Amino acid sequence: MERINAWNTYDLEMQKDCNDFARDYMNFMDRGKTERECVDYFINEAEKEGYRELSALIAEGKPLKAGDKVYAAWMDKSLVMFRIGTEPFENGLNILGAHIDSPRLDIKQNPLFEDSGLALMETHYYGGIKKYQYVTLPLAIHGVVVKKSGETVVLNIGEDEDDPVFFISDLLIHLSQEQMKKPAASVIEGEALDLIVGSRPIVIDADIKAGREGKEPSEKDAVKKAILTILEMNYGIKEEDFESAELEVVPAGKAREAGFDRSMILAYGQDDRSCAYPSFRAHMEQEDIKRTAVLLLVDKEEIGSVGATGMRARYFENAVAEVMNLCGAYSELSLRRTLANSCMLSSDVSAALDPTYKSVFEAKNCSFLGRGMAFNKFTGSRGKSGSNDANAEYIAHLRGIFDEAGVMTQTAELGKVDVGGGGTIAYIMALYGMNVIDSGVPVLSMHSPWEAISKADLFEAFKGYKAFLKSASLRNM
Repeated sequence: MERINAWNTYDLEMQKDCNDFARDYMNFMDRGKTERECVDYFINEAEKEGYRELSALIAEGKPLKAGDKVYAAWMDKSLVMFRIGTEPFENGLNILGAHIDSPRLDIKQNPLFEDSGLALMETHYYGGIKKYQYVTLPLAIHGVVVKKSGETVVLNIGEDEDDPVFFISDLLIHLSQEQMKKPAASVIEGEALDLIVGSRPIVIDADIKAGREGKEPSEKDAVKKAILTILEMNYGIKEEDFESAELEVVPAGKAREAGFDRSMILAYGQDDRSCAYPSFRAHMEQEDIKRTAVLLLVDKEEIGSVGATGMRARYFENAVAEVMNLCGAYSELSLRRTLANSCMLSSDVSAALDPTYKSVFEAKNCSFLGRGMAFNKFTGSRGKSGSNDANAEYIAHLRGIFDEAGVMTQTAELGKVDVGGGGTIAYIMALYGMNVIDSGVPVLSMHSPWEAISKADLFEAFKGYKAFLKSASLRNM
């Protein structure tokens, strides 16, 4: 079964729409390199369109009705948005769910040290990465430092042209004979991913007064102390404040068009923000809502959906209960019926076939760049272990929706049997008994510092998510 290239179906007007959408997406990608930045971006955009915060509505005791727009952020790193429909909640929700965390390096809680005249920060990698890919790249620091007083300092260093960047060193080829013999997984060890952040020692007045200008200062760790001085002067941060910081080290630089034909986008974090953004736009552009439309943007997927902001936590279920309560429709039984009768697209990326590494793909059952929105009936690995496996009736229902809306789609698996595999939030949502399937944008170089997607696949995903929110319903299955 051959799928045609989506570009072959675009007239000039459609090409313009596709490129315009891609430009908006690239602007988002430049502004949202962490979960917190994504949540902040989405809330700002939503409030412009009349969305109100759920906690404020609860405090006011204000009832909700069909047509109302509500959002609930959780710890500033996950977000749920609702557009209330005209149908009863027990008929089910139409849910788009993506994750907004991406593989990266996290700065440790006691990170700063000096060695051989350099100031460095220790990191711990987050999610599945090839550690050697992070050496010698220009890197930026994004995140927050929360002081004991409760004051939050927001950091974003390395993205503006005038900003400094940071880097992790690599061993020069002339001295790396032994290193080159190691397997790729251990060429760079995790504890060697130390971020170089400075090299100039602090100027010590006592040394200057004693006439020792130009000599090494007498004080120990002078470079580290110089960095601490800069941090305190510029940001009001002391060394002990790192204990209550969440600082993420990501590739510095903007999303870029790729290829002579500008048909692709190269950017950090497209797994899974290339699905989060079109899901958000699809949610925002819905009109005449029947089944309540829900957008779910979550943290911690890359490390197993754990923690208070991961999908295993119950903030989504709690938010649905609160919204139903404000609509006068809540009971425990109604909540269970609502979730069980829901339809969901787990908006997550798939691996596009890479012609350089064909041996790990099964060409008849993988996604290709440019052939549209990809659907993974199941994920998991080694006999579908840890998988959601969508049922045939639901897939048939979705096929009808996308065909009617003119959405280009393809089916995919993540690599050959017993070679690939992976997980998403789909299996967690399936625990409620709802229909759910993975669907999203094919990606080249997934989990690398710079990932590539096709503009056409991004645009088809947006069209598909819109059609799903409008038309999905258990009654048509």
